[in-house]
Amino acid sequence: MRHTRSRGAAAVLLALGAGAAALVPTAQAAPGGGAGAPEMSPGLVRAMQQDLHLTKSEAEQRLAQERVATAVDQRARTIAGRSYAGSWFDERTGRLTVAATDPSLTGQLRAAGADVRRAEYSAARLDAAKKQLDEAGAPSGVAAWRVDPKVNRVVVDVVSSHRSDNDVKAFVRKALQAGPVQVREVGAASRTFAAGTVGGDPYYTGNVRCSIGFSVQGGFVTAGHCGQPGASVSGWDHTLVGSFQGSSFPDNDYAWVSVGNGWWTVPVVLGWGTVPDQLVRGSNEAPVGASICRSGSTTHWHCGTVLAKNETVNYSQGAVHQLTKTSVCAEPGDSGGSFISGDQAQGVTSGGWGNCSSGGETWFQPVNEILSRYGLRLHTA
Repeated sequence: MRHTRSRGAAAVLLALGAGAAALVPTAQAAPGGGAGAPEMSPGLVRAMQQDLHLTKSEAEQRLAQERVATAVDQRARTIAGRSYAGSWFDERTGRLTVAATDPSLTGQLRAAGADVRRAEYSAARLDAAKKQLDEAGAPSGVAAWRVDPKVNRVVVDVVSSHRSDNDVKAFVRKALQAGPVQVREVGAASRTFAAGTVGGDPYYTGNVRCSIGFSVQGGFVTAGHCGQPGASVSGWDHTLVGSFQGSSFPDNDYAWVSVGNGWWTVPVVLGWGTVPDQLVRGSNEAPVGASICRSGSTTHWHCGTVLAKNETVNYSQGAVHQLTKTSVCAEPGDSGGSFISGDQAQGVTSGGWGNCSSGGETWFQPVNEILSRYGLRLHTA
């Protein structure tokens, strides 16, 4: 990245939802880690203490447990095969729970390090039911839908004030016919976190401000609602950075931007003074229940947990699929920003509801999907 102004940390690429993106500056790279298990950042531990209400030792223990759970999940999927019905990190036990339809696999899954729950429906069966809803088209009174492995159902969120709307009732009837579905009422609809041009450390596309997500070789990834292919991007100092090389929204919410003109990329997520800037060492996907933190140009650094995966969110502009839901707050201008778990990149901020004063929930587009879609390589430390 172009280094002009310093925040005492390395340049960070943070992208946020439609209309809000920020190129975070700084010139100094964080020191590299040693071999073996990565050293836990004191700043990250402090942020988890604050947002997850943990003690220092509890935060450190949880990070270690989540690294183990991520590895166990990969083994468990292979063992369970077609019987796999989802998984989640249980903060009470500090272990991964795997749901499976075949009870004969319980011993093998436990031997792999997982707790096991019997499920009636496989993940493939639930995904098929969810796909029917994806293809049906939803009215604005339906906020989102997702596969929830804990309840072994497809959960449909309906905005309470629209529960009696005829089009909402019709969608719910179709959903219940699609398979194992549970309907839940929520207080508000989802929205993208866009913002007009304001001060801070943004990247701009016209009068839209967004946050950078993660550096890739040749550029950075961000949210698709932030700009269309070919649109020029300027940095926090309004100098030319590059342009959108690919973008998809709705249906997806991802994009990538080329970097040049004196700017460069670094494998860092900005801590905004709340925590030290975080090195990015990979993109192993954290399980449901794991802790996760977000960096964005409006509300800076906040943490929470992964609530659900593969959720379809029904924005006013159209449905976006395969998003991950979190308990982390966000606000306009945070779109495209980084979601990171430990030192592993997770995704770019798409949208949500609420704010960082009263609370809320936020969705992100998984980074591995973006890398695969555009053939990009994550810039890692």
